[in-house]
Amino acid sequence: MGTGSVAVVVPGHITAPSWDLYELSIACAVFGTPQRDLADPWYELRVCGTGEDGSGPAGAGFALRTPHGLDDLVGADTVIVPSVPDACVEEGEPLPPALITALRRAYDSGARMVSLCNGAFALAEAGLLDGRPATAHWMHTAQLAERYPKVRVDDSVLYVDDGDVLTSAGLTAGLDLCLHLVRRDLGAHIANQLARRMVVPAHRPGGQAQFIDLAVPHADDDRLSPVLDWARAHLDGPLTVQDLARRASMSPRTFYRRLHAATGTTPLQWILNQRLGRAQSLLESTDLPIERISELSGLGTANNLRHHFLKQFGVPPGHYRRAFPPGNQP
Repeated sequence: MGTGSVAVVVPGHITAPSWDLYELSIACAVFGTPQRDLADPWYELRVCGTGEDGSGPAGAGFALRTPHGLDDLVGADTVIVPSVPDACVEEGEPLPPALITALRRAYDSGARMVSLCNGAFALAEAGLLDGRPATAHWMHTAQLAERYPKVRVDDSVLYVDDGDVLTSAGLTAGLDLCLHLVRRDLGAHIANQLARRMVVPAHRPGGQAQFIDLAVPHADDDRLSPVLDWARAHLDGPLTVQDLARRASMSPRTFYRRLHAATGTTPLQWILNQRLGRAQSLLESTDLPIERISELSGLGTANNLRHHFLKQFGVPPGHYRRAFPPGNQP
């Protein structure tokens, strides 16, 4: 494709939270900072506001003004929606109709459409994700799937490349996707050189599953809660459904039904999730050997820990530990 023009949308009818500036800055840093020794010309960046005068509040106590408006999306080679206001995600406040119309027009004119984090809600509202795989920040993927059932939502990946429509998970995953776009357009060597200059990995292993909190809600059931608390305190020992049911004074069938109703998962999966959560915590906060962590989390051998960890999070324990270097050692 080469470089071409990149139009970045700044939804401006509602003040955005400060962290949305991060995703906006990622797109501007990657596509708006000339790297002429790597590729000349570099990308042509347009930051497009949704207000009539091309401006929009950016949150954090200041406003962003740009000479470009929604009409400037049409004709761009790539259109990026870094985020949408939280009120549109959490409270169902409608996105500006003019923005949705402009996104559809840009796509119809041949633009490559990209969203970062919850910007996927704008692409979904425009119908551009119907029948396609897509992702967003894992905290919002359930809402995305519920609100737009035609979208094939995947909460386990850092980004999805579906050809002319691409979506990313939240925050730094947006940088992963932007570097991927450079890799697609200009090749791996230039993308790798740019990543070095930005002091980030050119490609991160695994997906966002490694960042999702496996904790499940405490059960409101007075007979379940003490049993689950006891199980969390004894993850380094054998735990069976029969043992937990007996401790709760229930039959295994009744325990299964009550736990599933309270947590949304089966007893065996709940136990495995707790063990993996314990392993995550130990990998993040200690320098204990993998073998010892597997014992303390109740997963037995190091091989068993690696198997379940890789299956659940997409990366082996050693790679996870390097991404979350231990802080204060106990």
